[in-house]
Amino acid sequence: MSLSDKAKFRRPEDRQNMRASKPVSESKSILSSQMLPSDANPMGFVHGGTILKLVDEAAGVTALRHTRKTVVTASLDRMDFYNPVYVGNLLTLKASLNYAGHTSMEVGVRIEAEDLKTGEITHTGSSYLTYVAMDENGRPTEIPDVVPETPDEKRRWREAKRRREERLRMVALVKKERATEKSSK
Repeated sequence: MSLSDKAKFRRPEDRQNMRASKPVSESKSILSSQMLPSDANPMGFVHGGTILKLVDEAAGVTALRHTRKTVVTASLDRMDFYNPVYVGNLLTLKASLNYAGHTSMEVGVRIEAEDLKTGEITHTGSSYLTYVAMDENGRPTEIPDVVPETPDEKRRWREAKRRREERLRMVALVKKERATEKSSK
């Protein structure tokens, strides 16, 4: 039974208090940019920072499409570079919402480089970013839930939920360590 089907069986007063929801497909984004000499080192390899900036832009568009609110980058879990990107490549970033909490969401980005002369496409990297939606006073604000529909989206939702739980455990651990450090001074 899908999340939307479950909603049909709730009491009317419960439905009034439910968060809005959107399917993953409503917020996906694709960003493409040809890599220029100014994006690279003297050897023709595109700087990781150039790619990271584009990753943040693509993921930010997806988060904004999902929430239709101001969003800020809260974290970048990791950025794995699998293959180099060269000057002249068309870099394509495919961003998709994986999971939505009450005020934050995880966006996954797949990065591909296309050799425009041969048409060869190479998976060059992947990344997971967390965004928080902000209200007009700069405070976190509630966002719509996300409804994964395809088997792949459902798998990514489950994996993202596990990553979120791990991030929350790490935040709690850091807070505990800082409290211990302050009390020992």
